[in-house]
Amino acid sequence: MEKLNLNPQLVFDFFAEICKIPHGSKNEAQISRFLQDFGNRLGLVTIADELGNVLIKKPATAGYENRKTVILQSHMDMVCDKRKDVEHDFLTDPIRLVVDGDWLKADGTTLGADNGIGVAAAMAVLADDTLVHGPVNCLFTIDEETGLTGAQALNGDMLDGDILLNLDSEDEGEIFIGCAGGVCTYADYRFIWERIAGDMFYMRADISNLVGGHSGDDINKGRANANKLLNRFLCRIAEKYEFYLCDISGGSMHNVIPREASAVFAVQSSDKESIRVEFNIFAAEVRNEFATTEPDMKLVLQSTDPVSRVIDKDTTSKLLKSLHALYNGVYAMSQDVEGLVETSSNFASVRVEDNTVKVVTSQRSSIESARDDIAATVSAAFALGGAKVVTKGHYPGWKPNVNSQILKVACEQHKQLFGVDAKIKAIHAGLECGLFLEKAPHLDMISFGPTMRGVHSPDERLSIASTERFWHHLVAILANVPEK
Repeated sequence: MEKLNLNPQLVFDFFAEICKIPHGSKNEAQISRFLQDFGNRLGLVTIADELGNVLIKKPATAGYENRKTVILQSHMDMVCDKRKDVEHDFLTDPIRLVVDGDWLKADGTTLGADNGIGVAAAMAVLADDTLVHGPVNCLFTIDEETGLTGAQALNGDMLDGDILLNLDSEDEGEIFIGCAGGVCTYADYRFIWERIAGDMFYMRADISNLVGGHSGDDINKGRANANKLLNRFLCRIAEKYEFYLCDISGGSMHNVIPREASAVFAVQSSDKESIRVEFNIFAAEVRNEFATTEPDMKLVLQSTDPVSRVIDKDTTSKLLKSLHALYNGVYAMSQDVEGLVETSSNFASVRVEDNTVKVVTSQRSSIESARDDIAATVSAAFALGGAKVVTKGHYPGWKPNVNSQILKVACEQHKQLFGVDAKIKAIHAGLECGLFLEKAPHLDMISFGPTMRGVHSPDERLSIASTERFWHHLVAILANVPEK
């Protein structure tokens, strides 16, 4: 096993092993097999379903047999994103780890601490025979990041326990007791390829080096959305000049705030200098607007090679206008929990495939009716632009239970260990907990984890010191689980 020489040693050693195995969403076969082999090597009951979800059961320590059964749950997939200048194949290459002071990072890619560190902590519980605990079942699910399909298809029999500790939160010292539900809304703009003649000049606009981040956790931080900025500029010039859109692309995953976007377009040669001036003015405006949150924003307009065809003008006009009207960002704040985002939408990605411009968005809300309303709002903008719209992938939120027995235990142990009260919160991000409650309504659940920043982006980093505190807290909770 590769050694990182970080504490807790066992947790970080297992995390280093996980980072060697490609495990992006929809590509979990290797990591699922790795976990199955791990459980079998330990001689523990190991179960895998046909999707690749894995359950490993560890018996209670002697004298703890009458404690309630705890399910330690984490997801095995990671968001795959990298900087443009980084050579990395997420289907084959290991994540290259970098220690930078208190932070563990990756070399130009996402780290996968979301949720690899939760997987590693559960593995450490399974492997460490010095710990004391009641019966522990470790559940590792697939494909949390792109639709929670592992949790959705999970057989309720695999939720064989009384308490579920979700290890997929990102602020150590905070215990989460609720989360948002969500849905994705997709739009297809079908168009006709056309050829143009005349003295045309071809240009490419690029927006890059944005902070990006998690479309739930970071949606309220005032960060720019590359897709929205790019479309804003394109609308601006399309209103003033003869304009032909050749290509447009931006963003990646539905749950990532897009950091980069680009478009290729054609204009009259006589307008090129005026458009350069327009771009410089636009760049100055948005740099000023986002001076605090996007200090490294990069905006480039350059000439490019001619292309043989362009998107028809009618579709271009409807596309740009409807994307301009598309709601993006925080839609409503909670009326019950101060500072909590209730409802939001993320303009996640846009790209041309064959003769269709495909747009992906995601909506979140802690209130089901509000989730459906923001999805309908987004759908309306698409429909007005003539797009074919599909909304799918609904998943439920997790209603807080302030009377949770395991919450009381977790709070007591945090106070004893660290001398301060843990913060009790709900989260705007989506967790699998709502789906588990649908299948096993009796479960008593909380979510917690070590501190991470920049999740879902190449800036993702994990606090080493907080990981050690998280581990001690987890061990203390397991040792103090109530009796049945």
